[in-house]
Amino acid sequence: MEILLWLVPPVVVTALAMAWVSWLGREGRGEVDPEVAVQRMAAALSKPQQTYVATARRRERSTGVAVRPSSRPAQRRPSDERAS
Repeated sequence: MEILLWLVPPVVVTALAMAWVSWLGREGRGEVDPEVAVQRMAAALSKPQQTYVATARRRERSTGVAVRPSSRPAQRRPSDERAS
């Protein structure tokens, strides 16, 4: 139990900070006139909304291998060809 005594100061400071912040914020940020709030909401709703469309991705064939092949076919170089 003695090993947890180092937790007491942070807990006390946290509790005091919580009490202080709740005391400061008890009056809130002030009330907004309902007519002003309705005007703000109307202005926000009248703005044109942007729509985003995701492009369809081509689904790759599952091979069960962790490394995926490249989407472009590999081009062979003349040095890669083996002489038969």
